[in-house]
Amino acid sequence: MLVKRNNMLFPSLMNEIFKPDWFGGMENFNGDLPAVNIKEGEKDFALELAAPGRKKDDFNIEIDNDVLTVSYEVKHEEKKEAENYTRREFTHSAFTRSFTLPETIDVDKIDAKYEDGILTVALPKKEEALPKPKRMIELS
Repeated sequence: MLVKRNNMLFPSLMNEIFKPDWFGGMENFNGDLPAVNIKEGEKDFALELAAPGRKKDDFNIEIDNDVLTVSYEVKHEEKKEAENYTRREFTHSAFTRSFTLPETIDVDKIDAKYEDGILTVALPKKEEALPKPKRMIELS
């Protein structure tokens, strides 16, 4: 007899760890958002957002109640006149991504840089969240 197993331990665990609202998942993803990588280091997290062709002054990065929001908006209009008509070409490019930060992030020390098409936001961990060095405990 063939039995279908929907609740296997590993996929269930992975779905719980990476559920959509974890660290600002993609619950509102519409295909127009830039790709994001989030890496955890010993002392910080690094959020990398792919946004090639942008300028650093175009980004707006805000923190409000442990929610980090990165946004960008550009409107471009080009007019070309020839003979008896005007041809207008205009584009609008915008995105907003919000990330709920863990309580372990020191929001006062967040830093960001934009280089080679990648916006990198450094999210340092609070001192109490850093790993403690191994120590020996003497018996009394």
